[in-house]
Amino acid sequence: MPHHLMNLRHVPDDEADEIRALFETHDVRYYETPPSRWGISMGGFWVHDDDEAARARALLDEYQRQRLDTQRQAFRERLAAGEGRGVWAMIRRRPVRTLAAVVAVVVIAGVSLLPFLRIG
Repeated sequence: MPHHLMNLRHVPDDEADEIRALFETHDVRYYETPPSRWGISMGGFWVHDDDEAARARALLDEYQRQRLDTQRQAFRERLAAGEGRGVWAMIRRRPVRTLAAVVAVVVIAGVSLLPFLRIG
C-alpha cells in the first residue's frame, strides 16, 4: 500500500527540489504526484514499501528540522536588517499604496453595507 510522505500543496519550489535531491542522494524509491491547479488533489511524495517509508520519513524529518532552523535564522537576520514583514513595516515602506488599499476596503465595505443601512 502506498505511503504518503509529504503534501506538496503550498510547498515552495526550492524546498521540493531539496527533498527530491535528498531522496535521490539516499536512493529512496519514491514517486511524486503534482497538486492540481484547482486545489482538488494535494499531490505529494509517495513510496510503496513499508521499510522504504520508514527510512524516507526519518530522512524527511531530519531535513525538516534543519530547514526550520535555517528559515528561522534567515527570518531573524531579515528582522535585524530592518526588513520586517509586519503591518507597520508595510506602512513605512509604501505609505501611499497602504492608504489606497485601506480606502478601497472602506469603499467596498460601504457599498456592500449600503442596502442594509437604508433598510433600517
